[in-house]
Amino acid sequence: MAPEQHERQQMTNPQAQTGGRHQVVVIGSGFGGLFGTKALKRADADVTMVARTTHHLFQPLLYQVATGILSEGEIAPATREVLSGQQNARVILGDVTDIDLEKRTVTSKVLHRETVTPYDSLIVAAGAGQSYFGNDHFSEFAPGMKSIDDALELRGRIFGAFELAEISDDEDEIERLLTFVVVGAGPTGVEMAGQIAELAHRTLKRDFRRINTREARVILLDAAPQVLPPFGNKLGARAQKDLEGLGVEVKLGAMVTDVDERGIELQNKDGSRERIEAVTKVWAAGVAASPLGRLLAAQTGAPLDRAGRIGVNPDLTLPGHPEVFVVGDMIALDNLPGVAQVAIQGAKYAAKEIRNRIEGKPPQEPFKYWDKGSMATISRFSAVAMVGKLRFTGFIAWLMWLGLHLIYITGFKSQLTALLHWAVSFVGRGRSQRTATEQQIFARAALKRLKGGAADLVAPPGAYEAAQDLIATTRAELEAKAAEEARLSDENRRGVKQDA
Repeated sequence: MAPEQHERQQMTNPQAQTGGRHQVVVIGSGFGGLFGTKALKRADADVTMVARTTHHLFQPLLYQVATGILSEGEIAPATREVLSGQQNARVILGDVTDIDLEKRTVTSKVLHRETVTPYDSLIVAAGAGQSYFGNDHFSEFAPGMKSIDDALELRGRIFGAFELAEISDDEDEIERLLTFVVVGAGPTGVEMAGQIAELAHRTLKRDFRRINTREARVILLDAAPQVLPPFGNKLGARAQKDLEGLGVEVKLGAMVTDVDERGIELQNKDGSRERIEAVTKVWAAGVAASPLGRLLAAQTGAPLDRAGRIGVNPDLTLPGHPEVFVVGDMIALDNLPGVAQVAIQGAKYAAKEIRNRIEGKPPQEPFKYWDKGSMATISRFSAVAMVGKLRFTGFIAWLMWLGLHLIYITGFKSQLTALLHWAVSFVGRGRSQRTATEQQIFARAALKRLKGGAADLVAPPGAYEAAQDLIATTRAELEAKAAEEARLSDENRRGVKQDA
């Protein structure tokens, strides 16, 4: 491959350079990024969204992609399609590598291409990733639940485990393959454990001949003393009871000390150590804010908490930089939870403040979060919900969960198909998304082993031009071959012995 070359694309800033429209840059395409961009639809400004993916991910339903209920397209519509009707919005693909607060520029990179985007106002909504509490090597054997790649890899691992068990003659290996461990008893872990249990005990029970999928073990681990700590003791106890009714083994006070290809090691509350043999592990414990928080803190002196979240002013701006708003999982303010509603409400607040400034209106009151409640599903027709002082369980909570998630799935098409797939999976026992390939399981690990990642597999800008002579020669050879193939067909000489 030719030596690495970078192509730098400088975008103009009309207001900064020629007195034109206000330029807003939004980092991230999650709830904060999307709702912030849409809230600026009628603003006298040009909005540029910079994101590392081309889709808007409805993260709360990732576990349903991983367990075959929904397709990735239903929870991750194309951002460009969602924003196609917003004429003042532009989308740029790229992973943000730098924010220069003094020059007011955002630098992003994808493969060998680097883009610099100036701004007058900036909304940083880069979200959070999975935290392995300093043990990032665990991720190779226990994928998290933060991206489409995570969900597809887990789908391959989960369904692949049943397939490998079906062709194994080793009882120890079968047991290891049919043991599924979920680390983290928060909403994601609870929902994941419940769906794997339903998958094994209900959906797949008639599909295999040599193994009995109902003998599969599903284990939910957490170092905390209860399930769903943010939901309180009562709902946590109800969730644990429902999980155990599904056959899920709940182990609390258990801290993970090591993870490898074939199992997971724990230290229990009493100090004893234990190893669980399991090929499929899911990591749903802990989150770490985007590393952009550290970058911003270094330039502003704003404090960071242990999760990497940055301290912001009551109006969500950075200290000393009123033009920069930070929203969602990245902020440390008033003990706000890391949930979608915080990102949505924060982004709308930031967008309104930007509009007020453009229009010369007075600033808003400090940001105040309206808690619309929390919900988690346990299994089909069963959930727990907390709305203010009210607590709901069972079928009523599940209906509330169903309605809320239908509202927030982006796009009518996705809402309709999701509803149909839920009917198939919950009323029946089918799962329409059971395709699993080796590529889903191993491709990401293979890319990580390349020094430059995916960039090592792509020619940098300029390499194509250097290879034009070779391309021309290859084209001529292909054209000659095609002409000969056509001549043989036209003369009916296929299969006829050629003259010497």
